[in-house]
Amino acid sequence: MRKLKILIKETARKKKGWSLYRLAKELGLPQQTVYSWANGRTQPSYDNMDKLCGIIGCMIGELFESEPAGKKLNIAVNSD
Repeated sequence: MRKLKILIKETARKKKGWSLYRLAKELGLPQQTVYSWANGRTQPSYDNMDKLCGIIGCMIGELFESEPAGKKLNIAVNSD
C-alpha cells in the first residue's frame, strides 16, 4: 500500500517561513515526531493534522502531494 506524501516542510516554509524544528515547537510535539511525518515514516493522527493546519494556516489539501490528472485516473496522456 502506497503512503501519501505529506508536504509538511514545504507548506510550513511557504506559509510561515518556519523550519520543521520551529513547527514542532509551535505544535508542542517532539521534533522527531514532526520529522517522521515529513519523511513519510509515520502519518499524523486526525487531531494532529487538524492542529497542524490550524497553526500553519492551511487547508488539509495543501499538505498533500498532487499528481497529474492523467496519473490519478491511470490514463495515458499523449503529447501530440
